Parts: sequence; C-alpha cells; structure tokens
Amino acid sequence: MILVTGAAGGQQGATGRQVVDLLLERGEQVRAFVRADDHRAEELRKIGAEVVVGDLREITTVRPAMRGVRRAYFTYPVTAGLLDATAAFAAAAKEEGVDRVVEVSQLDASPEAGTPRMRRHWLSEQVFDWAGVGAVHLRAGVFFENLAVVAAASGNRELALPLGGRDTLIPLVAAADVARVGAGLLLDPGPADPVCLVNGQMATIGEVADAFGIPYVDVPPEAWEARAIDIYQDPYAVEHLTHLWAIFRFIGSEHHPLYQVTEAIERIGGRPPTTLGEFAQGAR
Repeated sequence: MILVTGAAGGQQGATGRQVVDLLLERGEQVRAFVRADDHRAEELRKIGAEVVVGDLREITTVRPAMRGVRRAYFTYPVTAGLLDATAAFAAAAKEEGVDRVVEVSQLDASPEAGTPRMRRHWLSEQVFDWAGVGAVHLRAGVFFENLAVVAAASGNRELALPLGGRDTLIPLVAAADVARVGAGLLLDPGPADPVCLVNGQMATIGEVADAFGIPYVDVPPEAWEARAIDIYQDPYAVEHLTHLWAIFRFIGSEHHPLYQVTEAIERIGGRPPTTLGEFAQGAR
C-alpha cells in the first residue's frame, strides 16, 4: 500500500493526483489522502484508489491513514501549516515502519534560503530525516503551472510579474515530470539519494511569455502584491512568491549553481523533461 497526499489535485501542479494515476497504472495499491469528500474524491474511488479524508496537520487523521503503508508521497500546498503536517506525517510514518517517504521540497531549500517557505522546507526535510523513514526530498524548480496561473489571472492577456527585464532567468519544471520522478522513487526497491534535484529547463521570463503567446509586463513589487492577494486569496502564498520573484530579479540573467537541467527526470521519470513549448501547447 502506498499513501499519496495532495491526491485531489489543484491548480498549481497537482503532483499528488498525477502520482496516484501513475501508481494505479502500474497495478499498485494506492491510498489517496484528501481534505474533502467531494467529487474529486469520488473520481479517485472510481479509478481504483482507496480514499481517506482528513487534515494532514492532525495526527488523529494521519495515523489511521498510515496503517499498512510501506511507502508514501508527501506534498503540501503553499499555505500555512507545512511544519505541523510534516511532524504529523513523519511521526505516523515512523510508527508504522514506512521505509520510504518521497516529499516535495523546493530547489533552494536551505537554512539561508531567501524565502520563509524555502527555509521551512529545509526544516521539513530535517524532520523527515530525523524520523528515519528513508526520506527522499524532491527539490523542484518553479512549476510551469505556477506561471500559467498568473497568466490566467489576467485572462491570458499578459504575464505580469515583478521580475525586471525579459532576460531574467527562471529554473522551471513541469509538474508531470516531478510526479514521474516521485512515482519512480516510490516503486524503486533500491537505495536512493536523500536529495533529488528536479529541474527541467532554464528559460527567461520573456521566453515564458512568448511561449504562452502573451506579452511580459514587469510590474513593481508593491503592485504585484496587491494583484497577488486577489489571485491566491492567501497571504502566506503571496509572502512566499513575493520573496521568490525578488530572488530571481536580483540574480537576473546570471547563472546560479542550481540553474541546470537535472538528469533525474529522464533517469528516474523515464522520459526527457517536458519543454516549455510542449507545456504551452498542451495548455492551449
């Protein structure tokens, strides 16, 4: 039995739902952890997943969900509660004797990272490591889907972000590639490195806008924050993204040590990384 969180999916990648699909296609038993018993939960039941409903931050719902599980996939949305959810999940996994937890982190997770969310991701990684549950941390770049959400908020008329000039570089990856790597690690019986970098393409923000077929508009950080509240309805998400865009704006067109396509996507995920062009074509 493999437990998968984030199984209902969402706007910005839905790697959990994609991992469920990939595992079921391979004949695995999957327990899908969802927040609400709605139509998405019913769809999961129809495709063969066992569905459990609960709050990842609450140990009383995580412990029962973990029973009988040998491996698990952990992802948590960009909102408050990451460390609470991590603690509950790690404790339950340790108690159950889980031998691998694949968890979605961020490309530059570290104690000195430039956003509070990245620093919390590093702490989350430490908790999973201390639990001794065979944790593998997927340190992923910016999802193509994250930028598509910003474009969609304008009615796909422009890509408005506080990133400076068109030549500002961004490390990007398709959610589908993260999901494929995650599923591959869950199914691999052999040992795995504890940190797995997952980055599919380097592109400038101008190239992203061109692929989407809309103009890029550089907006002041204050204007971005005002728009972002309307887009995300979550101050935590706005805080993280505002800091994230500031990092990229500061680095600009320079190459950061993490700015490289990683081999894990093809080696573990089974196919070359999805390109920006392929993503944009599929999104139309």
